[in-house]
Amino acid sequence: MSEEKKPLNFIEQIIEEDLANGMSKNNLRFRFPPEPNGYLHIGHTKAIGISFGLGEKYNAPVNLRFDDTNPAKEEQEYVDAIKRDIAWLGYKWDRELYSSDYFQQLYDWTIQIIKDGKAYVDSQSSEAMAEQKGTPTQVGTNSPYRDRSVAENLDLFTRMKNGEFEAGTHVLRAKIDMEDPNMLMRDPIMYRIMYAHHHRTGDDWCIYPMYDWTHGESDYIEQISHSLCSLEFKPHRKLYNWFRDIVHNYSSDTLPLPPKQREFARLNLSYTIMSKRKLLQLVNQGVVTGWNDPRMPTISGLRRRGYTPNALRKFVETAGVAKRDNVIDVSLLEFCIREDLNKTAPRVMAVLDPIKVIIANYPDDKVEWLDAENNQEDENAGFRKVPFSRELYIEKDDFKEEASNKFFRLKLGGEVRLKNAYIIKAESVVKDANGDIQEIHCTYSKDTARRVKGTLHWVSIKHAIKVEVREYDRLFMDEAPDGHQDKDFMEFINPNSLKTIEAFVEPSLTDVKVGDRFQFQRLGYFNVDDDSSLNKLVFNKTVGLRDSWAKAKPKPQSNNNQQKPQQQNQRKAIDVIQKLGKKYTNLPEAKQEKVKDEIIELAKNVSYNDLEPLFGTAVKKVGTRIATAITLGVLIKNGLQKNEAINDFITKALEDKNELLVAEVKSL
Repeated sequence: MSEEKKPLNFIEQIIEEDLANGMSKNNLRFRFPPEPNGYLHIGHTKAIGISFGLGEKYNAPVNLRFDDTNPAKEEQEYVDAIKRDIAWLGYKWDRELYSSDYFQQLYDWTIQIIKDGKAYVDSQSSEAMAEQKGTPTQVGTNSPYRDRSVAENLDLFTRMKNGEFEAGTHVLRAKIDMEDPNMLMRDPIMYRIMYAHHHRTGDDWCIYPMYDWTHGESDYIEQISHSLCSLEFKPHRKLYNWFRDIVHNYSSDTLPLPPKQREFARLNLSYTIMSKRKLLQLVNQGVVTGWNDPRMPTISGLRRRGYTPNALRKFVETAGVAKRDNVIDVSLLEFCIREDLNKTAPRVMAVLDPIKVIIANYPDDKVEWLDAENNQEDENAGFRKVPFSRELYIEKDDFKEEASNKFFRLKLGGEVRLKNAYIIKAESVVKDANGDIQEIHCTYSKDTARRVKGTLHWVSIKHAIKVEVREYDRLFMDEAPDGHQDKDFMEFINPNSLKTIEAFVEPSLTDVKVGDRFQFQRLGYFNVDDDSSLNKLVFNKTVGLRDSWAKAKPKPQSNNNQQKPQQQNQRKAIDVIQKLGKKYTNLPEAKQEKVKDEIIELAKNVSYNDLEPLFGTAVKKVGTRIATAITLGVLIKNGLQKNEAINDFITKALEDKNELLVAEVKSL
């Protein structure tokens, strides 16, 4: 059987076309060009994954080039953090480079541009230049200094470089066209005066090149074949090419390959801020403890919280490469880390909100070391020993004096199984003067073969390790915290994003190291924080076992004409859709249309994670596959980007003999 080929994204299609049109594969070279003015965040993982992923796919070099042209905001700390993050993600760059490496070459080219009459020194204020720039619907007007002679421009620019003028008194502008429909082409600034110490060049320069002049020429010097950037730079492409073509005329004999800029949609995440300026504000105002605070969307923050490189790479792959901006639900990111840690994280027992259990018929001085499975998802994970004794801790929420038959945890007169141990029965409680339960007195049974519905985690009190647990939640309570014109994003800070508690864990965790990850059974995934020491272990909550936010989201209200879907929404929407799909092909056409409308309404409450398992539905269950396609259409309409799994589902469905199914997937 031939191996199925993964569909090419649009960037790969561009590269394949270039190769088909004669470009040598040996000329492929990519780069990732961060500005070292902050820490990398989750949005950067997409740009990193695209460039380095292409390098891996085509066995082509990828440069790491720091765009360090603004010394007022850039620091060596950020350079070091960026390198650390990329290496942690598992990528290797070919050459470590800096835009500042090219300051002299850029200056030399600029002198040539001035001599060719294509640049001039403007001595107006920034306000005057902005006013002359015009608007998207109104052309700009020429600067009164636009017609300075070449000699005067060379003299002024040289003196700018020599530090003879104050900052703000002069700039160098490219002479293009003040009436160009693209406002970026209206005589853009190439250099400004700035007296600031550069982290690499020190005080050698007091004029610094602007991004649009520096970026494309750095690509050209490095002979980058495909310059990939996010969509906001699409209007810059015309200027990119204008500068590129000029310097190509100067250097085509030594630098034969002119680079090509192409744009992709950036990664936007719900409940998250992506602006480095706003992230810095959170740090400076003490909302978080630093760039690596586990609530931050920075790669270093996610690493400290317990995220894995594999989970982040899987997230980027699933989000896909698109041409249009959209917002990815943060629950997809959380799903990816759950999936990864479920396979790799050892299981242990911890109690975060303890209440004491005394097993009256268990010997006071007896200790048993029982076998506990480390990870049922990994057959090679083996077992560990956990101590069992007369006095234990369980979670307070796992006990009620009185409860209904639907409460499958411990209640007076009821039985539960202790994980890896015995069945216990609650006989009585001891309360304090305020009526609060202090102890639960139980008896235990050695007959562990009996069936009981509830299973609880626990720790032996005399063996428990006291630790600090930091329970993190989302930093913002709004899905788009910076998407409100009339409100500041700081208004949406979640006041309960961090809860610090004293907890107890089993003794197998005595020798853990910073960064170690575990599943606290029945509670979630946790990792050892940087603040841990030999005398005090600190654990961060990475993510819960389930998406608690999904339950908290308000469901859309249905009107009277949609009463049936409203009643069905009491069940999980994806389950109702699956049920509707089973009989879909047996219904008359009018009834099919009615059911389709119901599925479309229900699909509004379905996540990608709910739907993906149905992609593998058997061929003979065509009705379910039709319902899946209808639901997928709603998710795509609402911004879901196609990925490998979606494309595979569509491809297979198009080959089906059922016309209804083929018609639905064609609309996708």
